[in-house]
Amino acid sequence: MATFRNTCLVTAAPLLLAVAGLAHPHGLTRETAADWERLHILLLPVFPLLTIGLLVPVWQRPRRDTAGCAMVVAWVAAFAYAAFYTGLDAVAGIAAGTAVEHAHEEAGLGPLKRPLYDTGEALGQTGAYALIVAVLATAVALFPRHGIRVVPGTAVLLASGWSFVDSHIFWPRGVYTMLGFALGFALLDWGADRSRVRPSTTSK
Repeated sequence: MATFRNTCLVTAAPLLLAVAGLAHPHGLTRETAADWERLHILLLPVFPLLTIGLLVPVWQRPRRDTAGCAMVVAWVAAFAYAAFYTGLDAVAGIAAGTAVEHAHEEAGLGPLKRPLYDTGEALGQTGAYALIVAVLATAVALFPRHGIRVVPGTAVLLASGWSFVDSHIFWPRGVYTMLGFALGFALLDWGADRSRVRPSTTSK
């Protein structure tokens, strides 16, 4: 029952983002600006929740060893992702959508959008790379206790994280990326199930 509950918890955010990706406009125009703005406002609290998939397996007091240090690194990197990727959502999503929606009819949209896109992209890429660091640190923190069982989930998450750097949640790759995160988090949580701790660690 606990495993099922945790699986639902770690996969909820990426699955919700995958569904949102199906409705995400493919481009920001005067016609799509209102939808673009509203969608990013709704998703503002959702993107940071991706980190739940990493925090649940390492939600314990860090020990004074390599795994404990890695756990702290994972927490810090997850926070960095949440902060910087929220910046992308706010700047290239909400701000750009609002600017285009209220732009004068004769105003060119390119010069209006480009600075916001550039700033948002820089923030988003920083956040995505921080998420990759968080995945690696989580794997290092979990491996001593759970061994190779955390490898499949880590591999799927690293592939998804690399795709996330420039895919956002746009259909089709962004949606598949979110589904990859859901699968990776589920595999990682299963591999880190405390009922499957390696005997060599429980005997100490």
